[in-house]
Amino acid sequence: MPTQPWPSVDEAFVAQFAATYGFKLGHPQEVTIAPDGDVLFTRTEARSFVADLYQRDAATGEVTKLLDAATLLGGADETLSAEERARRERMRHATRGIAGYALSEDGRRILVPLSNRLFVFDRDTAAVKELATGDGFPYDPRFSPDGAQVAYVVDGDLWTVRVDGGAARRLTTRAADTIEHGVAEFVAQEEMGRRRGYWWSPDGGQVAYQRSDLSKVDTLWVADPAHPDTAPTPFRYPRAGTANVDVTLGVMPTAGGEPTWIAWDRARWPYLCRVQWSARAPLTLIVMNRAQTELAVLAADVATGETTALLTERDDAWLELDDNVSLAWLADGSGFVWATERAGGWQLELRGQDGALVRALTEPALGMQTFYGLAGDAAWFAASSDPIQTHVWSVPIAGGAPRQVTTEDGIHAAKVSARAEIAVMVSSLRDGALRYEVRDRGGRVLGTLPSVAEAPPWLPEVAWETVDAGGLGLRTAIVRPRDFDPKRRYPVLLHVYAGPSKRMVIASPRAYLLDQWYADAGFIVVAVDNRGTPGRDRAWSRAIHKDLITVPLADQVAGLEAVGAAHPELDLARVGIYGWSFGGYVSAMAVELRPDVFRAAVAGAPVTDWALYDTFYTERYMQTPAANPDGYARGNAITHAASLTRPLLVIHGTTDDNVHFAHSLGLVEALFRAGKDVELLPVSATHMTPDPEVAIALHRKQLAFFRAHL
Repeated sequence: MPTQPWPSVDEAFVAQFAATYGFKLGHPQEVTIAPDGDVLFTRTEARSFVADLYQRDAATGEVTKLLDAATLLGGADETLSAEERARRERMRHATRGIAGYALSEDGRRILVPLSNRLFVFDRDTAAVKELATGDGFPYDPRFSPDGAQVAYVVDGDLWTVRVDGGAARRLTTRAADTIEHGVAEFVAQEEMGRRRGYWWSPDGGQVAYQRSDLSKVDTLWVADPAHPDTAPTPFRYPRAGTANVDVTLGVMPTAGGEPTWIAWDRARWPYLCRVQWSARAPLTLIVMNRAQTELAVLAADVATGETTALLTERDDAWLELDDNVSLAWLADGSGFVWATERAGGWQLELRGQDGALVRALTEPALGMQTFYGLAGDAAWFAASSDPIQTHVWSVPIAGGAPRQVTTEDGIHAAKVSARAEIAVMVSSLRDGALRYEVRDRGGRVLGTLPSVAEAPPWLPEVAWETVDAGGLGLRTAIVRPRDFDPKRRYPVLLHVYAGPSKRMVIASPRAYLLDQWYADAGFIVVAVDNRGTPGRDRAWSRAIHKDLITVPLADQVAGLEAVGAAHPELDLARVGIYGWSFGGYVSAMAVELRPDVFRAAVAGAPVTDWALYDTFYTERYMQTPAANPDGYARGNAITHAASLTRPLLVIHGTTDDNVHFAHSLGLVEALFRAGKDVELLPVSATHMTPDPEVAIALHRKQLAFFRAHL
């Protein structure tokens, strides 16, 4: 127990945090740059989840509202299909209203899917028309390159409709309920970052589309226990070691006809990871083997279906497939820019039309993090040699030194366009400033995108430190109470993710608003980025190969102990740990495996058994359960249930279709059978918890739990 009473809880702040969705509502989102330099973006009000569409005029800088959902729907309520709800879950979109839109290549027309209907807005005349798409939900609509047609998917089949009128045309016909056309499968959307399942040809005369055979994939039924009158929703979900969707790629004339099937060695490379069809360039595929140790870039002949390998990449552990693993063809089709980790760190290369290396554009030491694409005569990307920062850079394609565009300490990102002379920079700075700047390609600020978001009442007081921890150089963030008393010793909360896709230690104090709330309630909150997290070199990321718990947990403990040794105000006899998703997994494992360090844990939506998680994510790091049985057993929280001696609170959304509720139920059942006490909090939610009332209750619950046990 603490030596003096707990401080009062700032209820007003946590209520404001929840109502504003972490102060995210009201900021510009979904930014698109038109060829004329106008900038389109969506934005909600400060405490609303309903987004409207806005435009910044390039000539005047004036920002006006173009469209809102209420006007388009004539005041009717918005409805979402199950497919659209799942798509937004994959994209982690919490907003409604105009939550997505598409701009035609010439910039004249805007396509808005809304409430199972499609609307087209003409930017020249401000006229709005609804497309006659027929019955069913038009999923994933996209303009043809000339903006004259729109393609979309209804019930697993691909359709097109002309914008200027006429009946919709059906291009495909499902042979069975287990066949889908034009839809990216679950692992493509959730894990590959590929959310589209069809691609227009540059001239609009053809469309390449994915054919998915789901017949061998397990069906999981996601039920909502809070609504037993509603039927469970079926999801084709491939668990590690089980069958994946069988994916093929066809090319069909949009006027109708038989498809040409693109041929590649699908036994060798079953995963279709990327598809690109650019002007003056071939239909290009990035395919990967199931072990994710080899990928190939293929150029397809759409007349014959034959493919030619332009390059291959191999890695003994695994190949990363993130935003970097894409390619950008030059405008004249003479070659493409490619990102590779082959030399031990990410770098950009210029490749010829045949895939041969022309030259390296950047070096691994630059610390490249994300490839944004091409704009003008340069490739744009994010990089930093300091892993807690991200800066925007550009490099001339013709050769020359990379140029750093952003310089202020913090996290910067960019939206660039090959068709306009501007870019949009989003910057969350180390001093707490948040900016949405429109810049020219030289980096000069032309204006801003206005935000109506509420400002936090205060900024966290974060200390970023690097600790040696046996030579690892672990980055850490420490958040102390704002009324910190150096004479006191404080219980500690380790806020953890620790997985391979997210950094917890970044040079933006806004990332620590909730951590400051917990700290002000009587704790010191610490975050550590262990081996396996992004932002470092290849060897750092591959340290977790075939074992997702041993190295991350050891590094978290080493970082925590090093911070405690340097700062005696941390009472390491009273340490709690908490996190969500991968962080929930590590939290549960921490109190099972290291009760000497951790006295209590909150595990939110934890993966408790990797054999229950999806193929593409899990097998990248762990291989299959048959190939790595020891690794799966060692990393299974259910396996270690009998070891639990510390208080554990498990929180899970009952309709989570990413980390299924079965993970937590399996762990709780094993703990019950082992005679262990555990607290389970089921929440009527998915993997996200945007509901403000739920968010408030969750944080109150976690705080009360840690106060009771630390």
